[in-house]
Order: sequence, then structure tokens, then C-alpha cells
Amino acid sequence: MKDSRIAANGLVLLGCGKMGSAMLEGWLARGLPPTSVWVVDPFPSEWLKAQGVHLNAELPAAPAIVLVAVKPQMMAEALPTLKAMGNGSTLFVSVAAGTPIRYFEETLGVNTPVVRAMPNTPAAISRGITAIVANDTAGEAALDEAETLLSAVGEVVRLDQESQIDAVTGVSGSGPAYVFHMIETMAAAGEAQGLPPGLSMQLAKATVAGAGALAMESDESPTQLRINVTSPNGTTQAALEVLMDEENGFPALVKRAVKAATDRSKELARG
Repeated sequence: MKDSRIAANGLVLLGCGKMGSAMLEGWLARGLPPTSVWVVDPFPSEWLKAQGVHLNAELPAAPAIVLVAVKPQMMAEALPTLKAMGNGSTLFVSVAAGTPIRYFEETLGVNTPVVRAMPNTPAAISRGITAIVANDTAGEAALDEAETLLSAVGEVVRLDQESQIDAVTGVSGSGPAYVFHMIETMAAAGEAQGLPPGLSMQLAKATVAGAGALAMESDESPTQLRINVTSPNGTTQAALEVLMDEENGFPALVKRAVKAATDRSKELARG
């Protein structure tokens, strides 16, 4: 990571659980000096202790970036301790779910540059996707910096407005759980047709992982890929007639699921 501003002024990581650790590992692998990183975490892992970063030490007065990765319920306790860094050149990047930009502005100062991000759990293996949006104080330069940081754990997309983050939560933020549940149900369905449990789970995992990889790497759309494997009156068509049923299949079910997650995200943001 060849960002001289971060290397010179430092990066503060507030919270270093699974998501924070995945990001830190990515930054260090990209060349960010450990001595440029300050981590605040009450229960540091053995891995974190061995990375050579400043751990629970006195923070620099004006770091380049503070990345906030604490759980939402810890936010009210942790964020006010950094108020002295607000209204300045320090960029705050938040990956905390359900915490709107206005909360940071109210806590740190209205002129604090803030980027809000919604990553997902595949970031733990650098296969995540993160959506970002900034306040007016931050602007394009801050979005560029945030994208550089967050690209260490996968793809990054930019939103037009913060209100879109709730729908992002419904699709990609919560989405890995939908896919995990699909694997569970495919494996259970295979068992119901006579397959041993271990074999059925192996088939379900590999099928979902392989299809996802093919969808990402192919030049063809998922719609075309589906058509390609659906022979007329064949086995796949028989299954798809069930799954694609407008009332009882995936179209209605997934739409309701994504709406439920989006609505819940809006509720959490309102407090």
C-alpha cells in the first residue's frame, strides 16, 4: 500500500475482530509498515500481538485515517474518545453496520470527513464486496483513499447516496447467509433423495462455490449461464420450474427476504 499520507501520519484501527483482522492482514501484505498502524482493541488476538503494530498505545494526534470496526453496540463508548480528531484532516471510515454518517458528524463534529462502508463476511478471505459513500466534507479524494484501503479485502463499489446502503445490506451484506442456507437446504434435499450426509454436503458446497466462480469469471450473464445448462425437458428444467415459480419459488421468496433485511437495516439506523 503505497499511500505516503497513511505511512507518514498513521492509520488507527478501532476494533480488530474478524473484519478488522482481515483488513489489517491485507494492508500489511500490500506493504503498509506495521509501525504506521495503531490498533485499539480490548481483547487482542495472539495473531494481532505478533504483527508489530502499536497495540493499545497512545494514538497520534492527527492520523491520516481512523477505520472504525467496532460492533455497533460498542460505538457509543468508543467513538467519543476520538473527538479531538474530528473537524480536521483525519478521515473516518466506518464498517460498523447500522451507524449512519450523521452519528459521526454529531459525535466528532459536522466538518469531520466520513466514509461509511458496508462490507460482507467473504472479506475474511479477501473475496468480499464493499459499498462506500461519503459525506460532503470527505469528497472524492477521501473515497479514493477508502477504496484503496477496502480493496485489500475484495471489490469496492461506490453509492450515489447513503440511503442505498440499506438495500446493499439486504443484497450483499446479509447475502452470504442466504447462500449458506441454500447450501444447507441443497445438502438436506440430497439426503432426502438417498445420498449420505457428508457426500451430499460436499456436492452442495462445491456446486455453489463453482457456480459462483463461473458467474464471476464468465463473460456471459447469469441468465445466459442458466439457459446454457437447461436442456429442454431435462432434469434442470424440471427443477427450475419449481424454483422459478413466480408465487412460490425464488422470485417471490428472495424479494421478500431482501426487503426484510433492508427494512431491518433502516430500523437499526433510526435507533
